[in-house]
Amino acid sequence: MTRISHARTQDRPSLYGGEFSRRITVRDIAAAKESGEKWPMLTAYDAMTASVFDQAGIPVMLVGDTMGACHLGYDSTVPVTLEEILVLSAAVVRGTERALIIGDLPFGTYQAGPEQALRSATRLVKEAGVGAVKLEGGERSARQIDLMVSAGIPIMGHLGLTPQSVNAFGGYRVQGRGETAARQLVRDARAVQDAGAFAVVLEAVPEEVASEITAALDIPTVGIGAGPDCDAQVLVWTDAMGLTPGRLPRFVKKYSGLRDTLDEAARTFADEVVNGVFPAAEHAYH
Repeated sequence: MTRISHARTQDRPSLYGGEFSRRITVRDIAAAKESGEKWPMLTAYDAMTASVFDQAGIPVMLVGDTMGACHLGYDSTVPVTLEEILVLSAAVVRGTERALIIGDLPFGTYQAGPEQALRSATRLVKEAGVGAVKLEGGERSARQIDLMVSAGIPIMGHLGLTPQSVNAFGGYRVQGRGETAARQLVRDARAVQDAGAFAVVLEAVPEEVASEITAALDIPTVGIGAGPDCDAQVLVWTDAMGLTPGRLPRFVKKYSGLRDTLDEAARTFADEVVNGVFPAAEHAYH
């Protein structure tokens, strides 16, 4: 089975802000872990937004099943289909030149077993052009990860609060609290690594547990509500940029206020139309 090499690349540019004349790959991610470089990741769901993040130097983008709430109007990630992931993943790939694009396997596309997972992941690679695939689960997903990696598909794991399991969890709750739960998370993380994953997301996990996992693994950890010691950090872009309405998780930091900006712009446009200000002479053809 092919495994990711962790040998450090000499004179390697940094993932964020570095000069790459090609797509970032999982080998670059492995080298960053080896050198202790931290890196950012954002979700993306369309070509135009992804192009902005690519221009800003974001090295890794996840086309996550969070699109269910952010873009498709669902109340959770569970209804998201593989076809929806395929369309949006392809758009993100087309809108970028540098970033590693990771496509999510939605609920119901890999739980039946390794063969189903391989079929689904193969479609993401062939039809959407993603450079890697993510799926939820630790020990329970190890066989799926093993087969996909053996087939040449780079895989990112996802542990802790796994939103596709929201019904089993009884809501969106912090995972890994208490000795028993923490030990299971560590076992799950090792299982993901041993199966061949190149990285693992840790979501809504006590920072002490995430720190222990990060130190124990050779592959990078990507934190989202998992404290500062993870190798990388990811946020849902609509949360981070202030587009998502209502109450946000504690781990979200808002870096902009896009919802207010768009609201103000839409109202200004409407007022100008109603009052005959727009279109003005400079907007007309003669």
